[in-house]
Amino acid sequence: MQRSILDISKPAMTTRERFRRQMHFQTIDRGIHWEFGYLGETIERWHSEGLPKNIEKGEGDFSVEEYFGVEKKIMVPVDLGLFPPFNGEVKVLKEEKGKRIEQLPDGTIQEVKTEGVRTIPHYIKMPVSNWDDWKHFKERLNPEAPERINFDIKHLNEQLRHCPYPVGIGLGSYFGIPRNWVGFEQISLMVYDQPDLVEDIIETLTVLYERVLSKVIPEIEVDFAAGWEDICFRNGPMVSPDMFKSIVGPRLKRVTTLLRQHGVDVIWTDCDGDIRKLVPIWLECGVNCMFPLEVHAGSDPVELRKEYGHNILLRGGIAKYKLALGKEEILKELKRVEKIFEDGGYIPHGDHRIPQDVPYENYKYYIREKLNMMGWHKDDIEQIEGLK
Repeated sequence: MQRSILDISKPAMTTRERFRRQMHFQTIDRGIHWEFGYLGETIERWHSEGLPKNIEKGEGDFSVEEYFGVEKKIMVPVDLGLFPPFNGEVKVLKEEKGKRIEQLPDGTIQEVKTEGVRTIPHYIKMPVSNWDDWKHFKERLNPEAPERINFDIKHLNEQLRHCPYPVGIGLGSYFGIPRNWVGFEQISLMVYDQPDLVEDIIETLTVLYERVLSKVIPEIEVDFAAGWEDICFRNGPMVSPDMFKSIVGPRLKRVTTLLRQHGVDVIWTDCDGDIRKLVPIWLECGVNCMFPLEVHAGSDPVELRKEYGHNILLRGGIAKYKLALGKEEILKELKRVEKIFEDGGYIPHGDHRIPQDVPYENYKYYIREKLNMMGWHKDDIEQIEGLK
């Protein structure tokens, strides 16, 4: 019989203690309650179905997360992006019924819908296509820019030492951010036509991440590192696993090695779609937690745990489309992941942002039943504003 990490007789823990123990397969008093957010259209629908009008998308006071008792996490506020950022007005180049073509300050030209369901823009021209374009981005990636650590490290350490919430830090992006600058099709060709340029972009980012993190993590106790890629789709990754391993692998490992040297051993990347071909590469490179585990695309936490055992940590993996179907389907979906939760090293929540086809009452039912599954006491559930 499988041992469960859940022991509701244990004394109450802080969220931080609970996170550390849950992600290290140790017993906990109850499970961590996290979610992955909501589409704007979902919030609009829920406002018409009973969600108070002052509750909005986002985090903090009067957010849907706060309203439904989602537990906090604190991020060390390092700046790993372009500095200074490209600022200025968006130029409207053309406007037609239902759509608008506009130019962003960084040079991106995109077509956006102005009617109906808002979607990802259609990109017409991306800002980086050659070495000259890259030069204007590279000069904004100076790791020594003082604004990247715009806080007193020792003072923040004193604030966070006894923080009751998990403390995290950004891990960066190694192929996803370059893809955003170059474009999906363009970077797929660039790795063949201009491999030196692709390598220089990724190496520049890696040096930035290494140098900034090396100034912070020796001083601040960090519980997790969070990265982002989004380079997979329903049919798998947009880059061949061998190429990802060759170009990204050694560089990513430099950063995860630095993190682990300072005790950060929960390291995840946010990647949608079917991630299965990249999972062994991420694990080899030191990224041990996969998120958000889009089930419909094949990234099933149940199957990943079967294949990788306790070598893999997991977040997400509750099929969002099941939440639109009804109470019986919601219970089946929770039951499907229950054994993985009890095994440990897994935080169950929606496998992406909750879509607009999920009724408000369904979502309330899902949250209540998820908390029940994770050992939350009835009184604690009833204290959550959105479940009263």
